[in-house]
Amino acid sequence: MQYGLKIYYAILALIGVPVNLLGIVILSRGKCGLSTCTTRYLVAMATADLLVIVTEVILWRINYYYFPGSFLELTPVCSATDVLLRAATDCSVWFTVTFTFDRFVAICCHKLKAKYCTKKTSSAFLAATTVLFCLKNIPQYFTYQPWIIINNVPRLCSRKPIYYTEPGWVAFGWLDRVLTPLFPFFLILLHNVLTVRHILIASHVRKGLRGQSTRENSGDPEMENRRKSMILLFTISGTFIVLWLVYVIEFFYYNVKRINPWEYSDSEYVFKEVGWILRNLSCCTNTFIYGVTQSKFREQVLCTVRYPVTSIVQLINKKNM
Repeated sequence: MQYGLKIYYAILALIGVPVNLLGIVILSRGKCGLSTCTTRYLVAMATADLLVIVTEVILWRINYYYFPGSFLELTPVCSATDVLLRAATDCSVWFTVTFTFDRFVAICCHKLKAKYCTKKTSSAFLAATTVLFCLKNIPQYFTYQPWIIINNVPRLCSRKPIYYTEPGWVAFGWLDRVLTPLFPFFLILLHNVLTVRHILIASHVRKGLRGQSTRENSGDPEMENRRKSMILLFTISGTFIVLWLVYVIEFFYYNVKRINPWEYSDSEYVFKEVGWILRNLSCCTNTFIYGVTQSKFREQVLCTVRYPVTSIVQLINKKNM
């Protein structure tokens, strides 16, 4: 399985970095037909996903499989990398939550929409979320000790025993998992259920008021906008839930069985690694989701891809003239 993981994470890095960069560039232009508020959340999500790919996949996984013994394995460095990794992961998850809540307000709370769904509010929420989770993960740095010391140089990281026994650290560990991803799971599911309920009720009322059939109603501009918002919202949040589900199940299994992950059986180890594989894969899916669900995003992708080619062709033509 180690060889398979080695290949998988190399491919994930090769795909994840350019895909997220492409998403950031295209969304930042603001030409995808999305509101400024929504665009900011999506750019923030893509940025956080990119940071997860860099810290988790490249600095940890790729370094472990392809560059053993590098300076990244020094205990202070790998401790700092873990802090950055966890902060990026927390932001990636909670930016998804803030996006879900933003869409919930936009679709279901028309009185609150004018005040909440603004550039100022979205920027404030994203900034506060980033600062909060960066501060929250600083204590993680002090939970590690050297795995081994070679020539008085501490290398690799292992958890200090008190992390598993000291009540304060145990509570901190539970808080870490509850905040990411257990509580976000609950919030995303709740917002989606409330959004579906509101849309079904509103659609039924709108049909009755307009006296139209289901086919005629599909031409209603208001319902068409809601449909597009629903597709984007449910695809992003649904993908998040599916890809994080195995990781969450393994967390409950670990706490119910009270088995040290280092003592897992082969099947338990495989299940744990599948959870990590899917979790890391979630950092590459949003750009593909935009491409599938948003026609204007696809148009911008084509323009971006064509631009270097057309520029080269024009340059060659000028030289030949």
